[in-house]
Amino acid sequence: MALDLFSPISLGSIALKNRMVMAPLTRNRAGEGGVPQAINVAYYEQRATAGLIITEATPISTMAHGYPALPGIYTDAQVAGWEKVTDAVHAKGGKIVLQLWHVGRISHPSLLPNGVLPVAPSAIKPAGKAFTYQGLVDYVEPRALDASELAGIIADYVHAAKCSLAAGFDGVEIHAANGYLLDQFLRDGTNIRTDNYGGSFENRARLLMEVTKAVVGIAGSDKVGIRISPVNPFNDMQDSNPQALFNYVVGELNQFNLAYLHVLEGGVHGGGVADPFDFAALRQLFKGAYLANLGYDKARGNAAIANGQADAIAYGVPFIANPDLVQRYKTDAALNEADSNTFYGGSEKGYTDYPFLNA
Repeated sequence: MALDLFSPISLGSIALKNRMVMAPLTRNRAGEGGVPQAINVAYYEQRATAGLIITEATPISTMAHGYPALPGIYTDAQVAGWEKVTDAVHAKGGKIVLQLWHVGRISHPSLLPNGVLPVAPSAIKPAGKAFTYQGLVDYVEPRALDASELAGIIADYVHAAKCSLAAGFDGVEIHAANGYLLDQFLRDGTNIRTDNYGGSFENRARLLMEVTKAVVGIAGSDKVGIRISPVNPFNDMQDSNPQALFNYVVGELNQFNLAYLHVLEGGVHGGGVADPFDFAALRQLFKGAYLANLGYDKARGNAAIANGQADAIAYGVPFIANPDLVQRYKTDAALNEADSNTFYGGSEKGYTDYPFLNA
């Protein structure tokens, strides 16, 4: 029988009842102190029919924040808040992993402890504006991290992975995409270092490999995924040779026997036009499960799975507007339209009030 979106699959040790994955979606609705609150519990619980939920990107430390009202995963209170989310999702038969995030230069002193500068591989100011509690303001030039500081950042990933497991998550996803810290180290548009973390592919990928090794050491390789976005120009990102770079990165990631590789197949957020890229090459190179993301609908998702282009498909905006997206796809029902005005920040409106088919 041909595989499709509704076929079960295991990503590492995470058994999924279908291959429809809820993509990580920043919604800026956490409570005081970065603690998930009741509406966050309701939001994730509503979407538990997804084969897997990947949480919104979640900062691993106070220095990892880059936007208002984000949940964190480094304090006891945050762990307790997330535990309510995982309990609710599991009670509905769902699976959920937490996406570990450090924004690097995509931040602003007003969002960081004591108004310090954001950190980055190199002191290169991003184009564009930071989204702060005071509104949109120009990005600042970040401070280049000293090599001696990187062990501390790896330790933050380890602590966050431990917190994720304590909160009951089925695994974690390392966010190495979309112009944030690990992606900033990978791409030469943001990394002009001359030490062991800059220059060659091996050096630019070094921090990602060290973080991955450390997180796998805590969670186990069968509970760890990684997200990459080889040509996404979002957050003022570019690389001189993305195909060769990411072919190298994916080849090196094979050593970890990861649960999955989550690939953003293009560009997002109106951040410019993505360069051409052979994503099928990554699919061939990676020895584990390949999770494809960007612009898939039911037909395209089914086709990608049936012909072996992907093992599972991540859906973003459709899951925002359709908590019961799996049922709607199964029955070919009409979809709710997403309200982009309520994507970031606010309360229940545009978050937990989208209607279900059988409501």
